[in-house]
Amino acid sequence: MKMESLPSSRTPWLLLGAGLLIGLALGLIVFYGLPALSEVGGAAQRGPAGSSAPAPVVGAPAPDFTLQDMGGAAVSLSGQKGKVVLVNFWATWCGPCRLEMPAMQQRYSTYKDQGFVVLAVDYDEPLADVSAFAQELNLTFPILLDPGAKVNNLYRIVGYPTSFFVDREGKITRLHLGAMTEAQLDGYLADFGFKANP
Repeated sequence: MKMESLPSSRTPWLLLGAGLLIGLALGLIVFYGLPALSEVGGAAQRGPAGSSAPAPVVGAPAPDFTLQDMGGAAVSLSGQKGKVVLVNFWATWCGPCRLEMPAMQQRYSTYKDQGFVVLAVDYDEPLADVSAFAQELNLTFPILLDPGAKVNNLYRIVGYPTSFFVDREGKITRLHLGAMTEAQLDGYLADFGFKANP
């Protein structure tokens, strides 16, 4: 009997390992590659005249958007000029979003007459789900619906919650990934002259 005619007991394991590595590589390409491709030519990355929207980074102008609130009224970011705006990206199924919302609501109630606005942009969910969530937590700040997640894509959101603080001139001054603690929120607001620990 010739040695080379016997199949190795390692062969199935080697094939399985190679298959897993190829599958993992393809998964990473799809997961990380496709958003980049959609950003290059996607309509959500274009301004009103077809030019590329500015990157949503600290120090840059906040990309403008207009969305409808739960009552159907149009709300734009540019319409908030002269105010400090917290643009919060969230979803009803996001546990950390639920944790930070009460503090955001409390600060909004305290500072809204001093020029603080919260624009909570939901991730492409049905109005009924968003409305039930808002009622459960007694939220009164503007909650905006984002059909097709176009504004989420414009701001390149990859996780929830994500918060942008926009100054009175429309420039992004802070970016916070994940849930904010009350102390963090108070610290950010103090940078805009709002008294900490309301």
